[in-house]
Order: sequence, then C-alpha cells, then structure tokens
Amino acid sequence: MQTLADKFRPKSLDDIVGQEHILGKGKVLRRLIENKNVSNLILFGNPGVGKTSIASIIGKATNKKLFKLNGTTASVKDIQEIAKTLDTLEGYNGVVLYLDEIHAFSKSRQSSILSYIETGEITLIASTTENPYHSIHPAILSRCMVFELKPISNEDIIERLKVCIGRASDSWRTITYNGDALEYIANISNGDLRKAIGVLELIINSYIVEELHIDVDMVKEVSQKNIVMDKSQYYDCISMLQKAIRGSDENASLLALAMLIKGGAQLEEIIRRLLVIASEDCFGIGNVYSTFYCLTQSAKQVGLPEAQIILSHAVILLATSPKSNSAYKAIKLAMDDVENINIGDIQPYLRDAHYSGAEKLGRAGYKYPHDYPNNYVEQEYMPENLKGRVYYQPGNNKYENAIKEYWKKIKE
Repeated sequence: MQTLADKFRPKSLDDIVGQEHILGKGKVLRRLIENKNVSNLILFGNPGVGKTSIASIIGKATNKKLFKLNGTTASVKDIQEIAKTLDTLEGYNGVVLYLDEIHAFSKSRQSSILSYIETGEITLIASTTENPYHSIHPAILSRCMVFELKPISNEDIIERLKVCIGRASDSWRTITYNGDALEYIANISNGDLRKAIGVLELIINSYIVEELHIDVDMVKEVSQKNIVMDKSQYYDCISMLQKAIRGSDENASLLALAMLIKGGAQLEEIIRRLLVIASEDCFGIGNVYSTFYCLTQSAKQVGLPEAQIILSHAVILLATSPKSNSAYKAIKLAMDDVENINIGDIQPYLRDAHYSGAEKLGRAGYKYPHDYPNNYVEQEYMPENLKGRVYYQPGNNKYENAIKEYWKKIKE
C-alpha cells in the first residue's frame, strides 16, 4: 500500500517544501536542473527534508536512464550491472545513478563508481544524512558538488500537512483539523516532513469514520518526540556543547546536553567531553574544579536517567565560571617544542637519583623547595637549550590573577 509521503511526493521543483537557499528562483541547483545540465552532486541533510524528492526530479529532468540504489543493500555487482547498460540503447545518453544513504556504502565500494563518473558515463546523485566530508571517499567528494538541505520549518510542514489532508479527503469521508494539532505534529517532527506526514497517516488510517476531526489528543495517542542522532549530528551537538560553555551561555549549553541525552549519547562520552572542556576553556574555575569533578563521578555512579540532573549541575557550573584557555595554549606550546626543537638534556640535578652511584654521574645538587621559606627556592628547571622559555600565560580572571600576584611576591 502506497504511503501518503509517496502518494503526495513532489512532482516538480515548485512542489518542494523549503530549501529556498538552493532551489529558489535563480539559485544554483535550480539553474542546473532547469538547464538539464546536472553534474555529480551530493545531497546532505537530515531525514525527511526532500533529498529523495529532489533526486527523483533531477533524474526525470535529464534524458538519461535513471537507476536507484540504496547504500545499505547495494553491492559492487549492482554498480557493474548498471555499467553494462552503457553499451545498450537504454544507456545511450548515459546514466543517472541515485545512490541513497551513500554513507552506508563503504569507501572501498564507493571507489567502484569512480571511473564511470570521471568519464561522465554515469552521473552520480548521492544522498546522505551524515557529513559527507567524514563519510564519503575523498576522490568522489572532489568530483561532486555538495548541497546541504536544511530542516523543514514548522510553517512549511503545517502547510504541507494541510495539502495532504485536502487530498486525503474523498467522496466518502471529510477530514478537518485543529490548528494546534498540526502545530503539535510539526513540533514533534524536528524538521522531518516525512515523519510529520507519517504521523498524520497513522491518525487517518486508525479512524475509519465519515467525518474525522483531528485534534491534539489524537496526535499524542499515535506519536512521541524522538531524537535519533547519527554520527554527524552527535559531533555537531558535542561541538555546540563545548562552544556554548566556552561562550558562557548556560541555556544553550543545557539544550545541547539535553539533545545529547535524548539522542542516545553514552554517559561516559558526555562526561569525557565535559572533562576536556573544564580544562581547555575553564581554567579559571580554580577550586571549583574539584566540585565539578565530583559531579561527573557522581553522574557515573547514579547513571541515566537521574544523572541528567547531576550533568545539568556540572554544565551550569562550567558555563557560568570565568573562562581561560591558558592551560590549552600552554601545553600546545610545550608539545610544539618537544616535537620541533632540540630541547637538550634534563638538568643533572633533576634526574632520577634514587640509586647508588648517582652522585658519581653528577646527579647531585637538587634543592628541595620545602626546606626553604614559602616552600620556594630559585633553581633552573628548564633544559639549558630552553632557558627562559614561557608556556603558561595566566588568563585575565580573578583566580589566575590572584595566583600570578601570589607568585610575583614570593619570587621577588
């Protein structure tokens, strides 16, 4: 039985919902399609944003034979079978291959298409929900134009749902709706038009009555809001979490945390990222770091779902703390020196001397700081080649300024 999404799939570019940035009047992809001059391209975006519809319209707009494969089930043999048509009447003008979910087609299998797209015998239209720069063979990527499709707005989803309802009404039944019911469907769909139409279809098919009026309760009965996060979306959320904390926006930080939790991210991975953030961006939290660390360990002990409360505490603590990347910059400079400079020998008195004969090797002379006032004594800790080298520059925040002033007085 044909689904509503397939039944009412757009037949022309003007039927496509959203994607004005690439399909609006005068935009590059629209010009290519209208001029029937489509080259190899990759459509990248979340589920239900129109990738398949656009690919189908492109295929029909050309004078070439259209083949469709799915990366989850396709094989190299399928590519070879398509290639055989190039020497036949049906492949005379060339072939358009629509490869859906190309990210599931391994990079070694992707390479089987290379020679055909290089010669132009096969025009590749690929779609993926994952970042193509992570999941697609670089050689294929370099030969394709990449277009990112954006999530469908609630307004556009609602308008499309109205069209579907109008067409679903027929001679024996009338379908009406509350505006807030369609708005609720749009909200739980997260920009996925196919999901929104699927929810609508469930309602229509589960009420076989002559007069159907769709309300919010009906929508809630057949649906729930789920976030299914692929690898690209996971990394985007992790990036949002770190950048929002770095930017001291506790609300955006909490939203990113909630997205990760609802998307199924592992508790250990979230904690690992928070630990990195704490030192990379929040050096100025000082003694608060111990509180933060205790929170992360408590979250591990408690586990999800209750751990979300503890993680919230930890994220708020990081987001509202003074910011400093001095620790990040300091270790980067030191690592660069180790990698690129002859750092020379460690000072003899700093080397291990816990063995007989150490003095004969010149390992003596170390001054024990705790034997001196303020637990400090001046001595050279850097190798001779790096005397005077400075890696750590205190950040301009209350904690690091206080530490800087403290050591300035001690070392004077």
